[in-house]
Amino acid sequence: MKHRRIPRRRAAVAGAGIAALVAAGVTFQSANASETPDTVVPKTLSAPAAGKLASTLGQNLGTDAAGTYYDAKAKNLVVNVVDETAARIAEEAGAKVRIVQNTLAELKSARTTLKSDATIPGTSWVTDPTTNKVVVTADKTVSAAEWAKLTKVVDGLGSTAELQRTKGEFKPFVAGGDAITGGGGRCSLGFNVVKGGEPFFLTAGHCTEGISTWSDSSGTVIGENEASSFPDNDYGLVKYTADVDHPSEVNLYNGSSQAISGASDATVGMEVTRSGSTTQVHDGSVTGLDATVNYGNGDIVNGLIQTDVCAEPGDSGGSLFSGDQAIGLTSGGSGDCTSGGETFFQPVTEALSATGTQIG
Repeated sequence: MKHRRIPRRRAAVAGAGIAALVAAGVTFQSANASETPDTVVPKTLSAPAAGKLASTLGQNLGTDAAGTYYDAKAKNLVVNVVDETAARIAEEAGAKVRIVQNTLAELKSARTTLKSDATIPGTSWVTDPTTNKVVVTADKTVSAAEWAKLTKVVDGLGSTAELQRTKGEFKPFVAGGDAITGGGGRCSLGFNVVKGGEPFFLTAGHCTEGISTWSDSSGTVIGENEASSFPDNDYGLVKYTADVDHPSEVNLYNGSSQAISGASDATVGMEVTRSGSTTQVHDGSVTGLDATVNYGNGDIVNGLIQTDVCAEPGDSGGSLFSGDQAIGLTSGGSGDCTSGGETFFQPVTEALSATGTQIG
């Protein structure tokens, strides 16, 4: 088949390009994409299997790939591509294909522009494969002048970006699976891990930046900080110093627990569950990857998982998981478990790699 780029459609940017933010987070749209005819039936895949296929196709397609996401209802991996040859390769691998307007390089360029021209406290941006755009969100602390600046920058990016407002305030959920306390603060234990045969646990970096000695809910000292990374990342590693049980599981707050056997990368559309000591257990889905969040005071965190799962202060560091797979550590977000909002998570796979630990 002859390799050709699908012609671009020129779309006018209406007004300031502002889209209202709904309680669930990013609105799923497909105005800038079209699906190819179903010449090959897509494979039925679990979310982890879809993530592995997405990784493989990302390497095979190179610059012709434009993002992927998981259709949890149909159990298909959806792959965005910019030409027919790439579409055929993705179809034959078992994916559902969409021809889209913006390449990953163009979306990356948009993010670079935002970083240089619109680094404003109270904002976030994430590449959303369902819309084939970079979605920029401003919280309630962003002033009218800052909003005008954001609008100008986003309008200048044309079809590669859109701007929206959230009613809440982006902030780390400082205050925590199971509660862990220290220095007058409270966070949540994320996942138990091992390193060199010794037991440790992961939690949020913004927690370990302010607290070095940790106790359980009964006040017993259980651990000391081993490593901490915040901002840019948001993970902390704590070494157990007490002889306490440290099973590889997450508290479900109903008398049972979820065993955790490994860690996986998140996929947009993946159904996930969060456990934290303030709001306990809530479900939702992944809405974006590689999110950048500006919490203010110079605390900018990159590479986060964005979800529509609610969280509140005290849930920081808590577990995000899908089945028996660890996915993320609660970082921060906006809203609460009454009104909803966006919540961001440090990818567990990155934290494990950086700290040289394993789930266990």
